[in-house]
Amino acid sequence: MYVVECADGTLYTGYAVDVAQRVAAHNLGRGAKYTKARRPVRLVASAAFATKHAAMSAEFRFKRLTRSQKEALLAGAEGEADFAAALAQRFGLEL
Repeated sequence: MYVVECADGTLYTGYAVDVAQRVAAHNLGRGAKYTKARRPVRLVASAAFATKHAAMSAEFRFKRLTRSQKEALLAGAEGEADFAAALAQRFGLEL
């Protein structure tokens, strides 16, 4: 699961096996319709999960948070492991 910040300051959340490749695709205009018009995007955080289901569950739950809740969660994470742990703790997910 990953979170990128678009050029207009909005956040976009998704999941991918190769996050770096997916962010590059977003910046080439091939990632998602939402980010195509809001390039360039910058990776803000990513988290690795054991299964696709867990990653999609984290993505779904993260998207339902308010902007201020998302920012608080992102601010508390210093890296991929911290962000994954914060998501797992907040949503009761397994890493």
